[in-house]
Amino acid sequence: MAPGIVEKGINFVRKQQSPFKVNMAKNIVQNFSLGLTQQYQSIYITALGATALELGYVASIGGIAFALITLPIGILADKYGIRRILMAALLIMAGGYAVLGSATNWEMTAAALILTTIAWEMTMNVCPMICGASLQSFERVTGMQLCDTVAALPRLFAPLVAAFLIIQFGGLTVEGIRPLYWIEVGGILISFGIVWRFFTNPPSVSGSRGITISKGVGRVFKEGIHVKRWLAYVLANMLPNYMAIYIPLYAKTMRGADPYSLGLMDAVYWLIVVLFAMPVGLSADRFGRKNLIMLMCPLYAVGLMVLAYVPGDMTLIAVGFLTGFIQLAGVTSGSISVELVPKELLGSWYGIIGMARSLSSIVSPLIGGIIWNSLGPIYVLYFLAITQILKLGILWTMPKSTKYS
Repeated sequence: MAPGIVEKGINFVRKQQSPFKVNMAKNIVQNFSLGLTQQYQSIYITALGATALELGYVASIGGIAFALITLPIGILADKYGIRRILMAALLIMAGGYAVLGSATNWEMTAAALILTTIAWEMTMNVCPMICGASLQSFERVTGMQLCDTVAALPRLFAPLVAAFLIIQFGGLTVEGIRPLYWIEVGGILISFGIVWRFFTNPPSVSGSRGITISKGVGRVFKEGIHVKRWLAYVLANMLPNYMAIYIPLYAKTMRGADPYSLGLMDAVYWLIVVLFAMPVGLSADRFGRKNLIMLMCPLYAVGLMVLAYVPGDMTLIAVGFLTGFIQLAGVTSGSISVELVPKELLGSWYGIIGMARSLSSIVSPLIGGIIWNSLGPIYVLYFLAITQILKLGILWTMPKSTKYS
């Protein structure tokens, strides 16, 4: 069975347009680089002196910065093309991680996260635009999940490589984690080189210079389908992303997890993406995207309760396994976003979605920090579990297909 799936995946990629293939290659290098520090970043910032609430402040600052530019980025992608946005994002990202690698106090990390958050959200805006423009509707979820599968492969190894290096450099301390950021900068610059040398804009989003911010936004709300309702879903859908900083911090603080336990938890999370992305994509295209999301989000909630109540280091593997399904649900949700507006408005639409994400990125870490400090760490897990179940009520009201499919 596995060889058959691999062969189907290879054949699928071969028949796709060049932008899809190059973006996948860029994501492989970028994801390995980001995977080196993601699981340890909250620990690094608190080791520099930040409290849980200050950690929330730091994470929120990047969201505020991105909120100011997210709509222009979407319009610029429509107007000047995806390639320029991707290259700018990767250079900004490299600069942000260089600042993190140089930080001597937690306040410096705030400036770094402004840059990395802006850069990450820029790539988040244009990545689904590439799939939306390059893939047909009937194969879109499969293609997006396949891209995530291949790009997630390095994330299986990056946390464990990072754990080994952290131990060599001195453990879960500032000096033990700091060198990883400089390795990360090098990987991101390689990603930039891939885009600069090989990427070309998909034809339908290569530039539409007649679109302005006001026209693009106005047309999205006029011609789009249930876009306001979907934006409410997006706000709730992004909570696990922007409150994820508290998960490894909880595991270390409340469960006493060591570098390898944290790395293994993250590796298993991405293993689920690799193992199930293609089956989920094929099932979603066949049985319905909403149905698959309805099944996967409760598994994430169960994973959080395992982290809260089931003792033992080995249970962290189960936590990684169960919470990994939220990533698959997110990609499947993204395939719905693509079909709610005309293709020529994808940049404007993802600019608006970026605004919703930026609002979530501002509020979510602060909510997490306040809950952690005032009610206790376990209530952060409760909050995440409850919101991910409640958002399914919004999803249920969305149409299964649209005229833009």
